[in-house]
Amino acid sequence: MSNAWAFMIPILVFSIPLAAILSSVAKRWLRLKERQLELTAAMSAEQAAIHATEIATLKERVAVLNRIVTDRNEGLTAEIEALRELPTGSTARPIH
Repeated sequence: MSNAWAFMIPILVFSIPLAAILSSVAKRWLRLKERQLELTAAMSAEQAAIHATEIATLKERVAVLNRIVTDRNEGLTAEIEALRELPTGSTARPIH
């Protein structure tokens, strides 16, 4: 029986510190992965907010264009024609 213990002591001497080192490495790796997930989530939330703002702006523009296309009002036609006749030096862009 004493030979078995004599054989086990060196194994235990090396395996206990090795287990502690591996545990420490695993904890650090898990913290790193958790931080990466937090950063990815934050970036995704920012991108979602940017896209939501862009979508809202585009919806407003489409609504205006839809109103222009479907409106048969003569006043609107006169306004469009007046925009086409703006001088070239003006800040507004004429519609072609």
